[in-house]
Amino acid sequence: MVERETGTSDGRRRRSETSRDKIVEAMLALVAEGQITPSADQVATRAEVGLRSVFRHFKDMESLYAEMTGRLAGQYAMWLVPYDSADWRGQMAETIARRLTTYERLMPFKRAADAHRHESPAIQANYSGTLAMMRTRLKSILPEEIAAEEQVFETVDLLLSFETWQRLRMEQGLSVDTATAIIKAQVDRLIEPRS
Repeated sequence: MVERETGTSDGRRRRSETSRDKIVEAMLALVAEGQITPSADQVATRAEVGLRSVFRHFKDMESLYAEMTGRLAGQYAMWLVPYDSADWRGQMAETIARRLTTYERLMPFKRAADAHRHESPAIQANYSGTLAMMRTRLKSILPEEIAAEEQVFETVDLLLSFETWQRLRMEQGLSVDTATAIIKAQVDRLIEPRS
């Protein structure tokens, strides 16, 4: 009898986890298609679950956005992989490439998360943690004389931000290659005379 109950509860738990995963995957798919604020109905339809199932797993849409953001946070982990280059200039080039590649891939998700950040402590905490990690990593690869020069460091940090990338790609309509070339040229202009 105990085995049957355990088997039943394990099956129920697996179905529940599968349903939850389908809901999050549906949310990710809708956002990837450009819907910054998908409705619960849209998510339920895409996940092929009932609307009540969405709210059984997530107390509100903000908690679903927070789950989406948490899952995407793993994408930033590639920034912490050791560099191939031992030279700081090579590491800077790798940093630029890693950041811009990630920004391009995650742009629809980041824009959706940003639209809800003011309503969600979880999304805000994730955002703050990611920013802190990015700044610490940048400071660790720049020579001390550059990192210590506040205006230079802050400008490099700004140039390598998601907001700069989004502005170049979305608002100014530039290609990936052109936006990348602009960022690289401006970063080089700032750091080369000081190195």
